[in-house]
This record gives sequence, structure tokens and C-alpha cells, in this order.
Amino acid sequence: GDKPYLVTSSDDKTIKVWDYQTKSCVASLEGHVSNVSFAVFHSELPLIISGSEDSTIKIWNANTYKLEKTLNYRLERAWCVSTRKGSSLVAVGFDAGNVIFQLGDDKPLLSMDQSGKIIWCKHNEVYHSVIKASDAQVEDGEVLNLSQKEFGSVEVFPNSLVHSPNGRFVSVTGDDEYIIYTSLAWRNKMYGQALDFVWAHDPNYYAIRESKSSIKIFKNFKEKPNGQISLIYEADKIFGGALLGVKSDDSLSFYDWETGSIVRTVSVEADNIFWSDDGDLVLIYSNSSAYVLNFNKDIYQEHYENGDVDPEEGVAESFEVAYEIEDEIVTGKWVGNVFIYTSGSNRLNYLVGGSTYNLAHFDKTMFLLGYLSRDNKVYVCDKDMNVVSYYLSLAVLEYQTVVMRGDLEYADSIISNIDDRDINKIARFLEEQGYTEKALELSTDSDQKFELAIETLNLPLALEIAEKEDSLHKWKKLGDCALTNWKFDLAMQSFERSKDYQTLLLLYSSFNDVEGLKRLAGQCIESGKFNSAFAASWAAKDLNTCIEILKKTDRFTEASLLSLTYKGDTKQVDELVKLWKQDLEKSGKSNISSRILVPGENRDSFPNLQEVSQTLINLEESAPEAGEEHVESAEGAVELEEETKGEAREDTSESVPQEEEVVPETEDVAPQ
Repeated sequence: GDKPYLVTSSDDKTIKVWDYQTKSCVASLEGHVSNVSFAVFHSELPLIISGSEDSTIKIWNANTYKLEKTLNYRLERAWCVSTRKGSSLVAVGFDAGNVIFQLGDDKPLLSMDQSGKIIWCKHNEVYHSVIKASDAQVEDGEVLNLSQKEFGSVEVFPNSLVHSPNGRFVSVTGDDEYIIYTSLAWRNKMYGQALDFVWAHDPNYYAIRESKSSIKIFKNFKEKPNGQISLIYEADKIFGGALLGVKSDDSLSFYDWETGSIVRTVSVEADNIFWSDDGDLVLIYSNSSAYVLNFNKDIYQEHYENGDVDPEEGVAESFEVAYEIEDEIVTGKWVGNVFIYTSGSNRLNYLVGGSTYNLAHFDKTMFLLGYLSRDNKVYVCDKDMNVVSYYLSLAVLEYQTVVMRGDLEYADSIISNIDDRDINKIARFLEEQGYTEKALELSTDSDQKFELAIETLNLPLALEIAEKEDSLHKWKKLGDCALTNWKFDLAMQSFERSKDYQTLLLLYSSFNDVEGLKRLAGQCIESGKFNSAFAASWAAKDLNTCIEILKKTDRFTEASLLSLTYKGDTKQVDELVKLWKQDLEKSGKSNISSRILVPGENRDSFPNLQEVSQTLINLEESAPEAGEEHVESAEGAVELEEETKGEAREDTSESVPQEEEVVPETEDVAPQ
């Protein structure tokens, strides 16, 4: 620091601090049991780090010269050490290996009041900045250009700095002391010995933890007559808020600020707690998860007045678990009944009624400064005090809170307070909460509106949006919804616009819509969907189109056989067979080509094609006519099938000579 000191280590097992100007020994630190290999001042923190041949690393307070911590990694003798400037990391070399450890964390010591005034410490120096209303115009995620001014200094090395609830005072703790300063002039208001210091919601109250067995409550800067808390367990830490929280090994106890009596003991190992401003909600963070509890002050007050408070457990009915959160909370703050926090995954989230919503992603660890309702913005900063902001409307938070309470009537009355740019956010929130009709009414986003229209079966609105945007995805989704709800006309219209040829083929075939099938075949041909085109043409009994499709795809074999079997047009068959033969010759299969006969040139081999109109199979008689009376029962269907088979056999026997060729029965022939 700014002191003319140097530190030495020696084989007499001591570390000595010297004033090199006066050449006097300022302090002699004893604690090692063997030769001390090194001793250094930390580059950032007011600490002295020493290492010895006794395998231990000792951390000393550079201001009080008190031993803070002893580390033993069992790597034999310690020989060398290095610290990194601007970091709390320390590297130590031993006989059996190396170790890098961190002293404390990178969380900056800072606090912001409700007017946007920020106070922070760097070492013993205190600085302040002010977020002005004009800074709210900065885009989300951009660093604010804040002026940093020296504000004063503190007599201790601080480990916490917190504004009082009304912003008039600032508490600083460190070196087992606490000091209360005025926030405007930075004058010392109060000081004393304490391991921890916390404010109550009422700025007239605060509490200190003097030791594991002593906690005192103060009012108006004087210790309350009944301010000594009767502890059940040892106090490892205390928390402020609506109630005084005392952490023990595996439990958290809440005490009333006024009476000092126990309110409730919760079996949880709390790392931190956060109270809402009205004192009705408390979030307890513990080991990468958090619990939000409702506190009913009236129930506690009733039990207290009746003398019905358990001296160890308090009033069990006064707290009720609302919901649980699986997330790592770094810093957080309640705004009304909405909890805003930064997470261990470098995100800025806010929590409403058990549902988490993301505001921003970071590429490094960020810390929450607070929320200014005047700007409708959340302010966060990194360890180097680079402050950025993110827009979050207070009207939106209020609306979401009211909806979560189920008071939709009141929510409707305050919807006019919400800015137009936040309406879609509200609509998405309502959708997530199951209020789809209300979300549809408010939404201005066409994609969300379409999805909500589908969900609520508002098909006319969905059709209107689909026609306006002409999106294949929207038409397909509308078609599926219409089909599910028996709206066949709308379904077919939608599938045509979405070019869902397979579904259209199924629908047109089911309705025996010949014109639709022919139209579908043409669309499929234009799109190169020849399989679907052939299936549609076949279902429509459009043999000419079937043959043309086979020709387009160089399927001359199938085209020839199809024409021969179902059309019997000798001229067409001859043309197709010649194309077949030419294709084989191009492929180097002349031997096969020479063995194929052209029917028109070899009539003796095709006795059934003596007449131009003669076919092997009459397609019209192989299937019932369109509009034929539906069969009402399985028995009727079987009878009709047997009659059709019999008629087909009679027609075939009359048209084809039995002694020359056996023609397959109609029902056994199907296109391949």
C-alpha cells in the first residue's frame, strides 16, 4: 500500500514487518513451527502470505497483523509464492507439487440507493458515481459513461458495504469492526466491534454479531434494552430484512426486531436470504437452489399475543413454502413481488410466481446493482465497476404480479399503463399462464397470434393470418388443425397452399374427387413429385396422364405394359414399345431389345389386340362408380364384393376366348 513497509521471513520461524524509513521493526508474526521460506504482501488485498517448511501457508491481516487463516495441502515443504496483480489468485510451490487458490471472491464492494447513487470501495478508498436520468437512454448492454469521484476513505479494510433502506446511511464492516457513515457527507455516525452487520427494513433498526454467542439489536443507534438475542444455536452469520435471520450449522432462525423473540426455525443451510419490500416474501438461497416462502405476520402476532410460541421452533404456521427454484443465485433483489437476480450461468433473470424469465446473457460474471423505477431499468456491473443497464418495465412487473395472484379484473384495469412495446411480452406471459384467449386479444405479433388462434380454434382468424403471410408452415399447421376438427374444405384449401401433396392425395381419394385428383396430378408434375402424380392420376383413372408420367421418367417398360393392359390402343402401344426398345439399345442391351416384339408388327403374337379398342382389363368395371351407394355394414360389403367378382368373371368370359388365353380376374389385378 502507501506505507513504507517491507516484510521478511527467517529461519527463526518468524515473519517481521519493517519500516524501511525508520529502520524499525513494526511487527513480529509468530505461528510457524519450522523455517519460514517466504513472506509477501498481497498485490491487491491487505494481507501477508507466508510459507514454511512445516508444510503450511498462513494468511495474516496486514493492518492488524492478526492470523486470519492457516492452509495445509500436505505437499511437504513450501518454497515459493506468486500473486497476480488485479486478481485474488495466489500460487504456491511445494516439494510435492503446486497449488493455486483464491482469497475471497471477485464480488465488488458496492451499493446503490433508490436515487441511483452508487458508492463503492477499492481497498480503503471510497468512490461514488450517480446514474442520471439521461443515462437511461443508453442501449441495453452498453457500458454507462459514469464519472467516478473520490468520496473518502474507511479506517478498516472492508468486506461489506450496504446502504440503509432509506439511503441516508452506509454501513461498512471489516477487521471485526463496523462503521456507519452518512451517505451524503461520508461522516462517521457510529462504530463498534462486530463480525457481521445487517439493516432491518425499518432503517431505525440494525443488528450486529459480536461473536458466535452474541447478537445485539440497535434502535436509533442505541442498543435496545431487550436487544440481546437469546440464541438456541451458535450464530455463524446474520441476515437483515423484515425479520432478523440467524444462520447456524444446519438451520436458519428468524427473530422479531421489536421483541427479539423467535418467529420460526427452518431446517436449511442458508447461504443468503432476500426479503421483499413488503415483508411478505422471503427467498432463501442454499447450495444451487432457492426456496421462496410466504410469511404471515398476523399468524405470528396472534400466537405471540397468546403466548403460544415454541421457544425453539417458533410458529410453524407463520411460514409457508410458495415454490422452489433450481438455479445458482449470485446477487438478487426484490422489486415488488418480482425477484430479479444474476445467476451462476451468467444470466440476468427475473422470477414471477415460480416462473423464470430471461432478460440478458453475459460473457462474464455480473453483479446486480439494483432497479430504478424512474428509468424502468435494471443495473448490473462487473468486478471492475463497468455498469450496464437492461430495460424492464415496472408496469409489466406489476401486471405479471397481479395476474399471478389471479386478480384478472384488476389486471385488465392496469393494462393501459403498459407501453406498446411490452404488449407482446405480456401476451407471451399470459400464454404461459394458460390465459390463451386473453393473450390472443392482446398480441400484436403475427406468429404468436397465429399459434394462439390455432390453440383456441379460432380458425377464421388463423386463415386470415395465413392468407396475409402466405407461409407454407402456417398453411400446413392450419390444414392439420382443420382436418382434426372435421373442416374438410378448409383443410384441403390449406394443404393446397402448403403443397402437402401426400395429404391432398389421401383426402381427394377418400372423397373420390376426380377433378381434385387431376388437379393434384398436374401440381405434382410441375413440382417433380412424379410418384404422387402417378398415384393421383391412377386414383382418377386418368390413364393417359399415368402413361405420360411414366414416359417423362423414362419408365417405358411400365408405360408399355400399362397401355397394353388397360388401354389396348395398338398405335400407342407400338409407339411405347419402340421407345422401350430404343432405351434398351442406348443402355447397351441390344440382345434384350431384339427379343421384344412390337404388337402392331407382330399381330399373331397378340391375338387379343385384333381390334383397336380391345383391352386386357376393363378399368371402368374393376371399381365401383363414383357416388355408388355406401355399404352400411360389414356383411353388406362382403355381399357387394361377391356380386362384383361374379359380374367381372362373366364379362371377362364373354369378351376373351377361353381356349386361347386365361385372363386374370379383375380383383386380382392392381397397378404396381
